Amino acid sequence: MSIIINLLLFVVILGVIVFVHEFGHFIFAKLTGVYVYEFALGMGPKIWGFKKGETDYNIRAIPIGGFCQLAGEDLDDDDDQKVPKERRLQSKKAWQRFLIMVFGPMNNFILAVVLLFFIALAVGGSTLKPVITSIEENSAVSEVGMEEGDRILTINGHKIKYSDDISLYLAVADPSKVQTFKVKKENGDISTYKVKPKKVVEDGKESYRYGIGIQQERTTGFVNAIIFTFQKTCSIFKQMFITVGYLFTGRIHLNQLSGPVGIYSVVGQQRSLGFANLLYLMAFLSINVGFINLLPIPAFDGGHILFIIIELIKGSPVNPELENKIHTVFLILLLILMAIITFNDILRLF
Repeated sequence: MSIIINLLLFVVILGVIVFVHEFGHFIFAKLTGVYVYEFALGMGPKIWGFKKGETDYNIRAIPIGGFCQLAGEDLDDDDDQKVPKERRLQSKKAWQRFLIMVFGPMNNFILAVVLLFFIALAVGGSTLKPVITSIEENSAVSEVGMEEGDRILTINGHKIKYSDDISLYLAVADPSKVQTFKVKKENGDISTYKVKPKKVVEDGKESYRYGIGIQQERTTGFVNAIIFTFQKTCSIFKQMFITVGYLFTGRIHLNQLSGPVGIYSVVGQQRSLGFANLLYLMAFLSINVGFINLLPIPAFDGGHILFIIIELIKGSPVNPELENKIHTVFLILLLILMAIITFNDILRLF
């Protein structure tokens, strides 16, 4: 029964994120007069749907992903359907195409902000202060003299603004090496510590432990909810910038990434911690989806925006057939990447 509930929650969380994203494309396509063939949730064979006006609204069998198919994305379809040229994506002004592409990710960011604000109002937020509230006995940090009440300022030279930054920079650090912590003591003194985490083995799995505990102060009220939402949103964006940057520079490897199977596993963990944690997971994933889609890579929304920028720079549109071929090639590469990530996720289950 637990597996079924987790699966349903997984489908709902991804479904809401995808719906919000695709609706951003859909609504601005309609507002700018672009012909919309289909608005779909899921992939694969159609299992239910209806047609209203020119657009098919469908739910498809595989509950992962979705799409908003616009005229202009497949030139052959446009000719077969006899779609007027003025209603194709390429015929629209650059600013109109920009809005169509950018409001998929923007809707994801809006959803995340609304969810974080609701969580903070309903159950409370937190201060996100990077202050150590507990230290394990005989741990790596206790042996070098770090204490409760120390405010972490930097880790390996990276500025620590929020408590989330601590786990972020420790996660991307090489645990076999010494890490440098700069902290501000409760009396105002600044101290620097060299810490090498201790290797521990639990259930046959190796991990590294520093022995730091960060327990955030709970905040309530409207103003504090706004503060928490702003800080948490900034924190998640920072995590995305750092993660993507490290991925492209090779400091994070593909086998460290997670796809749908990994997300399903996290859904079960967050469900056990309460409804607010599930909403936070949805907010976190929504920002991830929006951020990744804005990367200037063909097949992503950011890739389409990149071609719009190129058009503005060169003063004329990029050949539509060439652009579509480039997007198709990168889409195939993206599907291969997702297959590799999913395979790694499955291996981690055993």
